Parts: sequence; C-alpha cells; structure tokens
Amino acid sequence: MNIGKDLVAASSTALVLAILQEGDSYGYAILQRVRELSGGALEWTDGMLYPVLHRLERAGFIESRWEKADTGRRRKYYRITEAGREQLADERRQWRTVDETLRKIWSEPFSKQQTAIRCPKRPHSTQRTTFPTTCK
Repeated sequence: MNIGKDLVAASSTALVLAILQEGDSYGYAILQRVRELSGGALEWTDGMLYPVLHRLERAGFIESRWEKADTGRRRKYYRITEAGREQLADERRQWRTVDETLRKIWSEPFSKQQTAIRCPKRPHSTQRTTFPTTCK
C-alpha cells in the first residue's frame, strides 16, 4: 500500500511525539519504529524525518542531546518535553475526531449517505438528498 505524501506529512507530528513518549530515541530507531508500527506501510526516509525533528525541536516539543553509542559513534537522541506532551494530547484529540468522522461516513451504505446539493433550478437554496441526487 502506498500512503500519500499529504497523509504522511499530516501524521508525522503525532507519530514522532508518540514514539518519543515511549522513551528517548534517535533518528534511525524512530524510522524503524514507524516501519514496525505500520507493518511496513509507512516507509519514512531520513529526508522526511529530520526536517520534522528540527521543526518539533524549534517549536519546543522535543529536545536533543548527543551521546556516544556502543559502537563509539555519536548519535543525536531526542526526548519529548512537557510542551510536546501537551501537543501530543491535542494531536490525539484531533486524530480521534478525524478517525471517528471517517468511520461514521464509511460505515454507512453508499445509498444512505446524505449530501447537501445545489439545485440548478433553485441556485440559492440547498436541499438534502440521498444518492443518486435528484433536484426538485
């Protein structure tokens, strides 16, 4: 499955903050966790992740520090801040609303979905109708 770039971008803040709420982490490990959580459906790259991390750090939602790994290589670790926890709570509320809305509309049979349409015979009014649309 190929997830569109707009949806990947829209979900990146919530995903990164949620991963960092699990514990401090570094770039490659965050990429691996996203891949694991999505069952491979989300394949983030360094070029996508690091701008998100830098934006979150500038916003004060995460902090970073350099540490030496067991291999002797330096890694930049990120941790969520209190402001980041508050932002994550807000992101969760927003995503729950989106999820609930989509589940409602997708659970309705197509023939029962309602829409507001403009009637060409009466362009300044709207009427509620079911699909297929009819104009009276």
